[in-house]
Amino acid sequence: MRVRDWDDILADVASDSTDPDGWRAVAGSRRGGLGEDLYFGHPSVGLYHLKTYAKNPRDLRGVGAQIARKVDDGIDPLLPDADSDGRFAVRSAPEDEDHAEEMATRLTETLRVHAEAPTDPDHLFEDVMEAVESPAFGPMDYEFDGRPDELDELSDTFEEAEELLTSELDDLIEDDDVDRGFH
Repeated sequence: MRVRDWDDILADVASDSTDPDGWRAVAGSRRGGLGEDLYFGHPSVGLYHLKTYAKNPRDLRGVGAQIARKVDDGIDPLLPDADSDGRFAVRSAPEDEDHAEEMATRLTETLRVHAEAPTDPDHLFEDVMEAVESPAFGPMDYEFDGRPDELDELSDTFEEAEELLTSELDDLIEDDDVDRGFH
C-alpha cells in the first residue's frame, strides 16, 4: 500500500476511463481526531481510503491510498446502494475556455430538458454529471457530525491501512500547526 496525497488519488480516479456511475462512497468524521474519513470504490477499480482535514476554509489537506484492488463480496455490503439519499462526484476542471463553453452548453440543455418534463432526482443527477463529464459519481452515505456504521466496519476491516493513514494525517496536522488553539 502506497500512501499518497489525497489530490493525487483523485487525479488518478479522474483520469481513469472506468464506468463513471459505478462508484459508491461512505464518509464521516474521523474517529478520534480532526478531519474526515472517506472510502470510495468501484467494482472493477477497487477501494480507496482518504483522510482529510481543512487547514483553513480554502485549503483541504490529506492523505490516502488504494486499499483493495476490487470491491468483493466482503466490501460490497459496506458501500451504499442506489437507494441511498446522498450523492458524491469527482470533477475535473475544463481543459480550456472552449471546453468550458461546451460543458456549459450541455449543462444548460440538460437542465432545460429536465425543467420542461417530469423528472426523477436521480436521473437529473446522472444527466448533470454526464453533462459536466464527471469521471466518478454515485451514491454516498455521509454523516456530517458523526460516522456511519459502515465507516467503522471498513476501518476495522482495513485496520493496518487505518493505522498508517491516521499516523500520516496526524503528522501532517502537526506539521501544519492546526492541532493547537489560539486566544
